[in-house]
Amino acid sequence: MNQDKTPLFDAIMEFNERRPAYFRIPGHRFERGINQRWRDVVGDAIFQFDLTETPYTDDLHNAEGSIAEAQKLAAEVFHADQTFFLVNGTTCGNQAMVMTAALEGETVAIPRNAHKSALMGLIMSGAKPVYIMPQLHETWGLHGGIRPQDVKKLFQEHPDCKGLMVVSPTYYGVCSDIKGIAEVCHRHGAILMVDEAHGAHCYFSDQLPEGDLIQGADMVAQSIHKVTGSLTQSSMLHARFDRVDRSRLEGNLHLVQSTSPNYLLLTSLDMARHDLAMRGKELIANAVELAKYARDRINAIPGIRCAGRELIGTAGIDDLDETRLVISAADLGVEGFRLEQILFDEYNCDVELSDYKNVLAIVTFANVKEDIDRLVDALEDIARRFANGTPLEEGKPLPPQPPAFMTPRRAYFSASETVAWEEARGCISAEMIAPYPPGIPLIYPGERMTDEVWAFLDEYRRRGGHLQGPADPKLNTCRIIKE
Repeated sequence: MNQDKTPLFDAIMEFNERRPAYFRIPGHRFERGINQRWRDVVGDAIFQFDLTETPYTDDLHNAEGSIAEAQKLAAEVFHADQTFFLVNGTTCGNQAMVMTAALEGETVAIPRNAHKSALMGLIMSGAKPVYIMPQLHETWGLHGGIRPQDVKKLFQEHPDCKGLMVVSPTYYGVCSDIKGIAEVCHRHGAILMVDEAHGAHCYFSDQLPEGDLIQGADMVAQSIHKVTGSLTQSSMLHARFDRVDRSRLEGNLHLVQSTSPNYLLLTSLDMARHDLAMRGKELIANAVELAKYARDRINAIPGIRCAGRELIGTAGIDDLDETRLVISAADLGVEGFRLEQILFDEYNCDVELSDYKNVLAIVTFANVKEDIDRLVDALEDIARRFANGTPLEEGKPLPPQPPAFMTPRRAYFSASETVAWEEARGCISAEMIAPYPPGIPLIYPGERMTDEVWAFLDEYRRRGGHLQGPADPKLNTCRIIKE
């Protein structure tokens, strides 16, 4: 196919050249109905792309024209049988994958570090989850990878498992052995789904981990907006149909996608694909080079560390995306949470996230050397300021996974109540609770709060640790299932 084409962009441009009397949704009628203060800042042209299904612009839910052609071009770039544009983010892609892999009552394997969208997919599908725990890298306090031998053991214990989801790369750039995992899954007739939200750029560089679809995954969902140039909330789902039911997948996407898709998002996917197809290797090489420059400088700072390829081969880590800068000042006694705040408040450097030990800075092709120098110069100054700090203590090992008494779907639709935290011990949880880091839920909806889990969370909340999932983030109260 001619990858220099931009079918959806061209279709909208052709429609706008006609400038018809417009009686469709949206109601702002190109730029005329947009707030003037907004227009004064950003101009008018962008609002002319906020259209709907016109004779030129195709229908996402029944694509036959410009959207269909744009998706075919993307499928060729990413080595898929078919690509689907997503306007509800990778969240809806993960939901659709889980719903496609397993029907209600069937078993599907989910990693404990999966994004909460996988839990949403379980609630929608009614599938019965079995969980697989990624390795934990204790030095860095990061969850590592999932090993093929762990997947093999899972299928021995659950031979009826219909599919497995893996997160690779993770937020921190950690990659599992997807090729080895795919071989195990396919040997057991199961579908391999990969949450590849952070990995679209890996298809365009020999210096990065290989793309998961190339390694044998059956479905992958990618957040094209995260590092490859489309607008926020725009993603793609790529599928190969050797094992995936095409009609079921398409039906599930209808269920989880908006019936009013945003054409700004769709156009941004078309244009990002064009950039990647025409000069992706050049763009991603720039990101890799900048990240290497940053890592070398950071690791020369006394007391500051930036994770690199030395992690490969440990904690189930098969490969590492080195455009992710995992930076630690733990040896200086500076928590990641505090480091993030100092970098922003005092040095005007805004990193992606922080945890107890680390901050994460993401380098993309759109960064410039001046960005890197500002970050590293700030870290050098921070290292001088905290040179006499006491190193942080190591975290405690996680408690055993609690027993499940109902599926997430049944838990979600069961009557629940809020109780004082002290009363939650021994109860079935109605919510997910994940200490962050490492971001691995200690309990999912439908699981019983064991003494070990309760005690770990109790100590964590008393220390003021950050928790994801519960309605009460301080965990003074907890949602439980009425029994």
